[in-house]
Amino acid sequence: MTGVLSEPHTVTRRRENLVLAAVSVCTVLVVGFVAAINLAVPMLAASALHPDSSQLLWIVDAYVVVFACLVIPGGAFGDRFGRKGTLLTGLVVFALGAVVSALSTGLPVMLSGRVLSGLGAALVLPNCVGVLVHATRPERRRGALALWGAISGIGGVLGNTGGAALLSTGRWQTLFWGVVPFALVCVAAIAALAGTSPRTFRRLDPAGTLLLVATSVVLLVGIIEAPEVGWDSALVLGAFVLAGVLAVVWVLVELRVEHPVLDPRLFRGRLLAGASLGMLVTWFGSFGLFYLNASLLQYGRGFPVLLAGLATLPLAGPILLGTRFLPRLVTRVGVPLILGGGFLAICTGLVGLSFATRQSFGFYAFWLVVVGIGFALALPTLTSELTAGLPPEQAGVAGGLQSATRELGSALGIAVVGTIAVVSFSAHLPLALQSLDPLPRTVASALSAAPWEHNGIIDAFVTGGSTALRIGAGITLVTGAIVVALISRPGNLARRASSSAS
Repeated sequence: MTGVLSEPHTVTRRRENLVLAAVSVCTVLVVGFVAAINLAVPMLAASALHPDSSQLLWIVDAYVVVFACLVIPGGAFGDRFGRKGTLLTGLVVFALGAVVSALSTGLPVMLSGRVLSGLGAALVLPNCVGVLVHATRPERRRGALALWGAISGIGGVLGNTGGAALLSTGRWQTLFWGVVPFALVCVAAIAALAGTSPRTFRRLDPAGTLLLVATSVVLLVGIIEAPEVGWDSALVLGAFVLAGVLAVVWVLVELRVEHPVLDPRLFRGRLLAGASLGMLVTWFGSFGLFYLNASLLQYGRGFPVLLAGLATLPLAGPILLGTRFLPRLVTRVGVPLILGGGFLAICTGLVGLSFATRQSFGFYAFWLVVVGIGFALALPTLTSELTAGLPPEQAGVAGGLQSATRELGSALGIAVVGTIAVVSFSAHLPLALQSLDPLPRTVASALSAAPWEHNGIIDAFVTGGSTALRIGAGITLVTGAIVVALISRPGNLARRASSSAS
């Protein structure tokens, strides 16, 4: 009799695990695509597209901008019209964008494809959370979300590895063609495994949505253009001021709407605010590292693209192994200590990597493991905390908020770390190049101008990358301390304990 009664429970658990596996693959696909493009930067720089340094940054970031700006509306759209259907639509749009990019012979078409893929990703990622929340029983939901958060954390590593395998053909187009069949397999898996979940019949909020998107676009344009035109330029400062004004208008509008796309009053709770800031700073460190690491390995160590992708695998080990033990560890020592340890490990690892660029790869791999330990502690914990800050009927919005902070942090990491690396690189170029106006801002342009200075140019790039990693580590440590202080408030601890008990 017991066996008969336990059979439905076993079937349910197996189905939950299959849904978790399916949404995890979808997540790795769209998150990994952010990281994989960084490996293609040297190929794209030397391609027939002939991008300058600003255009090259936009090829990387056009996807991120659309992804980040539309991901909260994408989650709200899924809550309103169906999470499974929105997820499937997003996968198809993502694949279509990759096809457009693969076929591009000029920069406008390439950017159009990147934008289209970013739109698809904005529909995919938040609704992965929505589908997972509603497919998992409450008693297993927190563990499933923590595991999903950890898997999303290695999305960049897997993107590097898979992207490297595709780019080993020597053609950047292979990267875009390669993601298409994976997207179609995900469509088949989600269609077969995921059930439909109850919709949230809330009125749409077009004014709030447009203001939120406009604020995000203007802010990210300022961040991305800053490395090229300067952080103190009129364009960048104007973008930041306009983003601030739009944000204030968005808050005022949302406070008057019955069903806001994202209620700003939720951020009065320091738990949600702290978890959002924590997610942002974690991905700041992550993608600052990914943006530099691919080029440091290819230029600084002479690694071919495939080996450069495989070389990031030590980062994934702690994330995969730690997920199993993290829930018990959180229960034993508490969220603040876990997050504090995570941010400290990320900071320490980045500093270690900055000094290991000229040492053997064994030292480099060791510091990647340290960074991986930081991600293993921080990402699953922040995912659970942020999702717990919103009710289940807003699971899509919760996923959108996680994704928005992730992509904003990624864009900030690429822009800030990239700016520091370029400034330091230009300052350390050999004297033969210092008289050029303008100074070369990429390794390719410097080598084109003075190929006989190869060693000095590579040394300048390694020095610039090392400096950027150290400053990125300092930003991560300071901001991480603020996050821990926010989450450690007595009211937040009591609320978390009450939530866990229920």
